Amino acid sequence: MKIIIAGAGAVGTHLAKLLSTENHNITVIDESPEKTEALTQAGNYDLITFNNPPTSIMALKEAGVSQTDLFIAVTPHETRNITCCMLAHKLGAKKTVARVDNAEYMQRQHQEFFMQLGIDSLIYPEQLAAREIIDGLKRSWVRQYWEVHDGALVMLGIKLRETAKVLNIALRDLCPPNSPYHIVAIKHNNETIIPSGRDELKLGDIAYFMTTKKYIPYIRELVGKEDYADVKNVLIMGGGRTSVHVANMKPDYMSIKIIEQSAERCTRLNDLVNTDDIMVIQGDGRDTQLLIDEGIRDTQAFCALSPETETNILACLAAKRLGVRKTVALCENTDYIDMAEKLDIGTILNKKTIAASHIYQMMLNADVNNMKCLNVANADVAEFIAGEDSPITQSPIRDIRLPEGVTLGGLVRNNVGSPINGDTLIQPGDSVVVFCRSGYIKKIDYLFRKPNGGILNKITSFIHG
Repeated sequence: MKIIIAGAGAVGTHLAKLLSTENHNITVIDESPEKTEALTQAGNYDLITFNNPPTSIMALKEAGVSQTDLFIAVTPHETRNITCCMLAHKLGAKKTVARVDNAEYMQRQHQEFFMQLGIDSLIYPEQLAAREIIDGLKRSWVRQYWEVHDGALVMLGIKLRETAKVLNIALRDLCPPNSPYHIVAIKHNNETIIPSGRDELKLGDIAYFMTTKKYIPYIRELVGKEDYADVKNVLIMGGGRTSVHVANMKPDYMSIKIIEQSAERCTRLNDLVNTDDIMVIQGDGRDTQLLIDEGIRDTQAFCALSPETETNILACLAAKRLGVRKTVALCENTDYIDMAEKLDIGTILNKKTIAASHIYQMMLNADVNNMKCLNVANADVAEFIAGEDSPITQSPIRDIRLPEGVTLGGLVRNNVGSPINGDTLIQPGDSVVVFCRSGYIKKIDYLFRKPNGGILNKITSFIHG
């Protein structure tokens, strides 16, 4: 597939590194020689760079936009991203995606408007991150939560403590064929395991469970998390866009305080959030005494959402020492994710990988409704639609040879979710949840592909995150 990425910033660089490992024809356009040079020197990546403005028609033609399957605009400037996607579409690009910073553009009623402009998909990383944070705050005992097919299936990423009843038991005994849940991935130390029946869960592992909503209380009991208090009071450090979206998405029963150093930003925050439900405080979120004065000892969750990864990690450590059980750290630097996990920070989010999940979905030939990167586990999970006469529908699962590092978590049929076992026969139209190590999704999409299937054209699910 020929892909052009406009913008060699954090998101563009992360995407280029991810995609260049899969034998795609990657071109990166950025007018900054320093950024493109840093990208090419970061590793042995198979890509081409152009130092031109991505809104230059001549530069787009020179980069081969007329033969491009996917044009991705992820510069820091929203208007530039929209403009170069419009130009790329007119010059022959088959699909375009633009990173934006305006929540209004993400509203469903504007979808057709942007399609008419030649923009197939919009990505708003801050809004996507905020949704993940809210999902986590609603379930204080879960590290990561993901709904499939409007909640017919759910994935729970859970850190296993001494109270867990699932430790040191072979998965074949822990998850028999009639089990209401399936353990689909395990993060053990620095290793990601797509487990077999011989594997066991160990103390300190992060286990990823696939189940239905009905059995969430049962799994909570199994992992020994019944004593985790529901989150009602939240302290947020940093008043950026992600914090604003978290504040405006919060459920009615939550109370939120935002601590922001800049007096000017505090004034702006009071205009951006509903101040009847949210308090904005000027101060340094790393100040322990300020946190105590603002009631952190009576707070169930602390979110460090500043632009500085190191600051967020240290702030979460301080909050944990003050008794906060649920902490969330925004890690813009992916190099810090493993370290943060070793420090037991809590939920770790990276906006670049969240955006990459949504964009990567466009490159699959199968009909993929939903995809998610599991940052800590170095794994991907995607929701595939089984095509008519596709290989996955021809035999029971036990007779289908899945690639190593891949497992099926569950399926949704007629809006009803259920786990998958060896006797399961997948039918055309079923939504199937696939777990695999990062970068392995392309190894399995052929199983779900419709005959003569081309490039994915169903993209509405991730226009809205």
